[in-house]
Amino acid sequence: MDKQITVTSPLLPDLDEFHDLLKDIWKSKWITNNGSFHRQLEKELADYLKVPYISLFTNGTLPLITALQALRITGEVITTPYSFVATTHALWWNGCKPVFVDVDPSTCNLDPAKIEAAITPKTTAIMPVHCYGKPCDTKGIQEVADKYGLKVIYDAAHAFGVEVNGESILTAGDMSTLSFHATKVYDTIEGGAMVMHDEKTKQRIDYLKNFGFAGEITVVAPGINSKMDEVRSAFGLLNLRQVDDAIARRREVAVKYREALKDLPGVTYFEDMPGVRHNYSYFPIFIDAEKFGRTRDQLYEDMKANNILGRRYFYPLISEFSTYRNLPSAGKENLPIANRLADTVLCLPMHHELSPSDIDRVVSVILP
Repeated sequence: MDKQITVTSPLLPDLDEFHDLLKDIWKSKWITNNGSFHRQLEKELADYLKVPYISLFTNGTLPLITALQALRITGEVITTPYSFVATTHALWWNGCKPVFVDVDPSTCNLDPAKIEAAITPKTTAIMPVHCYGKPCDTKGIQEVADKYGLKVIYDAAHAFGVEVNGESILTAGDMSTLSFHATKVYDTIEGGAMVMHDEKTKQRIDYLKNFGFAGEITVVAPGINSKMDEVRSAFGLLNLRQVDDAIARRREVAVKYREALKDLPGVTYFEDMPGVRHNYSYFPIFIDAEKFGRTRDQLYEDMKANNILGRRYFYPLISEFSTYRNLPSAGKENLPIANRLADTVLCLPMHHELSPSDIDRVVSVILP
């Protein structure tokens, strides 16, 4: 059988260069707790991402949990059902009640026009997701938030390096969080970060992610341990040097997919948005079974039979999982667009290592 084509592939630094940095870590014996590589990576990421302040975490879920803690969010939080479960799990861990709102079919992102109807006296925040790295309507969401005095925390796990008209989307809202998981455009093996607007907030976050310590014998808050270590910080520094090349390669893959699928009945996909610097983190297609001649799941199985791993991101919806399906907002009648997208989406392999022949193999399974 032909080699397996995976839906993603990790960005890996040069092994010799990584080994050199590891020797520095071994020499210093400083392997965690805000070491030199950790501090350097925070600075270089802030510069690269065009954000004022950033704090590194050990994964992408903990900054979501910590952001809710830092902003003292309680009660109900309006969010999307069309995401990875970590988005809503962060609310559950903070004792908040998720309130699901339907999405915009043109972006798969939370629809600002539908948020207001879901607001109650218990609503305290909005947690949107820049799904597939496509920017949310941040202006529309902020207008609703300002009208009702709500905080906005963006789950920007997919949105590394994404900009609108030259400005980072990570500066929208009160805070944004990132994932540096191995499946992402930029990775530190496991890792994540939080973006905030001011130094005072960064200091509070840095306390919270280190047990609440503000000094050797002073604890100022009930924090947790979610610091990134020196090994992964070094890994991330090297990957930052090559992430632009990886994104450029991903763009080439997206262009080839679009060209190959542009006239295919029953298959739709996203084009680039005007003024947006995309990172091409995913390439979702949506299947109209009647026009295409196969269902999404039939195509998914056909790909697997040819040793090609696509993924049904995001199926099922978060609102369909047992933890959340009994919430009043989880009903299918409340989320018709999100349910339709979840039932028809298939993310094609998308990463920097795909060769022209790999792309041809993927396309050949899709074409009639």
